[in-house]
Amino acid sequence: MERTTCLIAGGGPAGMVLGLLLARGGVEVTVLEKHADFLRDFRGDTVHASTLTLMDELGLGPAFEQVPQQRVDKLEALLDGGRKATIADLSRLPGAHKHIAMVPQWDLLDLLADAGRLEPSFTLRMNTEVTAITRNGARVTGVRYRDRVDGHEGEIAADLVVAADGRGSILRAAVDLPVHRFGAPMDVWWFRLPRNESDPVKGGAGRFSAGSGLVLIPRGDYFQCAFLIRKGTDRRLRAEGVEKFRDRVRTLVPWLADRVDHIEDLDDVKLLDVRLDRLRRWHVDGLLCIGDAAHAMSPVGGVGINLAAQDAVAAATLLAKPLREGAVSGATLAKVRRRRLFPTLVIQTGQRLIHRLFLGRKLNSTETVSSTGTPFMLEVAQRFPLLQAVPAYLVAIGPRPEHAPGFARRKPQTIARS
Repeated sequence: MERTTCLIAGGGPAGMVLGLLLARGGVEVTVLEKHADFLRDFRGDTVHASTLTLMDELGLGPAFEQVPQQRVDKLEALLDGGRKATIADLSRLPGAHKHIAMVPQWDLLDLLADAGRLEPSFTLRMNTEVTAITRNGARVTGVRYRDRVDGHEGEIAADLVVAADGRGSILRAAVDLPVHRFGAPMDVWWFRLPRNESDPVKGGAGRFSAGSGLVLIPRGDYFQCAFLIRKGTDRRLRAEGVEKFRDRVRTLVPWLADRVDHIEDLDDVKLLDVRLDRLRRWHVDGLLCIGDAAHAMSPVGGVGINLAAQDAVAAATLLAKPLREGAVSGATLAKVRRRRLFPTLVIQTGQRLIHRLFLGRKLNSTETVSSTGTPFMLEVAQRFPLLQAVPAYLVAIGPRPEHAPGFARRKPQTIARS
């Protein structure tokens, strides 16, 4: 049987950040990723100021700067008559990073993988799918896996197994941890439309109407578009056909009318089944859940990557020494949840309020796309621009941002890219 000190299931942001930090802390760590590469479309691509600061602390700032990216320093609402209102002004943030970097998630993960390979105790195995856990009594002792290339099956024993395999976590399901499920009023259709330099939207912007909403995220020569629909209406709306969908987009944002024909078929539109939940307990003996495996987030605010990365930093800070010493207890694992529970509660509570007080009402309303005036809170934020710093801070930095532990920090370094 193969053996490692810490086995991480899932090569997403949580798994890759944790693997890199633990390896820099002298822990033998193995990350298993079931896919052959990190190339997946319409994954979270928003790297917020807290994560940019983490990259600097890890010495990866210069390498990250070389990754293709667009910077967003303002989040806006699109109103009647082509008017816009600023929701969040990131230029008011403290620190060196006053923006959100829009980066393909695969580029971020490739960078973390290349940095990890510099550490002798770091192993990343692609095409390796975790299929089950192994136990000794009540304690999780490792995992079973299958190589997706040749079909080989095997087992890896570990002092600690970390479930970083997302909201559909196989490991989370295997240990049957109790979960709070909060529901969501919407699902999201992801697609792309061409972007012109003359377009009125430079940062992230949204427009909402009866039964739908559209969020535009600038990505170089195209917009990454999130079309919000009522929960559970995906099949019915697809049955209406692509031309009906184009009409909905034209109605919401008329200046997109000259390019909606780029949506050739509804197969170009990908569904995100929105979930919002949180485990009541994040661990059992020998296994810890972090990131989406511990708390599935709504896409509101685009905070998923950043909350997952901060979970990983907290876990590495608390667990590196016990892992080196072979002394990871249930009490130690519980500290990770205690440390990360407050920011998770704050962010999820904010998302639930936005679901209930705004998105749910919009998506279930019968009002037309036009509405009179500017929403009260937006009007106040326009009169007193300093208030725009509050949502900017909550989104881009968040409550209790984590910082790299001393053992993981490096001077700015050049990373040879694979």
